[in-house]
Amino acid sequence: MSATYTLLEMKRITRDYMGMFFTAVLPAFFYVIFGSTVDAKETVIGNGNVAMYVMISMAAYGAVTATTSIGGQAATERLQGWGRQLGITPMKDSQYVAAKAAVAMVVAAIPILLIFVLGMWTGARGLMSAWLLSGLLCLGGSAVFALYGILVGTAFRSESATGVASGSVVIFAFLGNVFIPLSGTMLTIGKFTPLYGYVGLARYPLTEGHLADGTWEPLWMPLANVLGWTVVFAMLATWFVKHGRDRQ
Repeated sequence: MSATYTLLEMKRITRDYMGMFFTAVLPAFFYVIFGSTVDAKETVIGNGNVAMYVMISMAAYGAVTATTSIGGQAATERLQGWGRQLGITPMKDSQYVAAKAAVAMVVAAIPILLIFVLGMWTGARGLMSAWLLSGLLCLGGSAVFALYGILVGTAFRSESATGVASGSVVIFAFLGNVFIPLSGTMLTIGKFTPLYGYVGLARYPLTEGHLADGTWEPLWMPLANVLGWTVVFAMLATWFVKHGRDRQ
């Protein structure tokens, strides 16, 4: 049942999610503006340059925007009575959540591939292992925010839930050291926000733990952040899906 639902979702994505094109283009545009400059190419960080640092950041942001938007569509499904249809099937709540996350990760690969290709053409430099591992971490970690989108989408009985989920990701990006390098108190606060660990982990093969403010952090810090928020999002998303089913 889970595999069938995933295939149906992919068909619906192909038909209805042409707007996701802009999800890939906007972060790619940000990369070109901030990551392909002469200074970004010449400034070293970790085993590569700042251009690659920005490339990974924008790829991660694009992936998260995609997965969050798809997860948030659960709100529309509820309004259309999809939860009631699921209630008469053997599909478990955990399977529904997993299927949504899987579809979202497929779509998330689009901005990652686009921005990484742009990076290759515009001077992003780093070890080959950093390119491979960072790309995989961007993709795998984006599933966490599919769960976040499901959480918000099923918590609000409104089609505006997708906008709320996507809009909050922008705030998380600013707080999570994605767009602007943070330092001092803001960096300390940012380390507890959802996007910080994910993006920090994706950059780690490049930065080797070195932050833009000159400090260093061990691998367990972004990893703990990711694991912690994954548990929180997964539990809340599953609870809201179940709660929504019971109310229908």
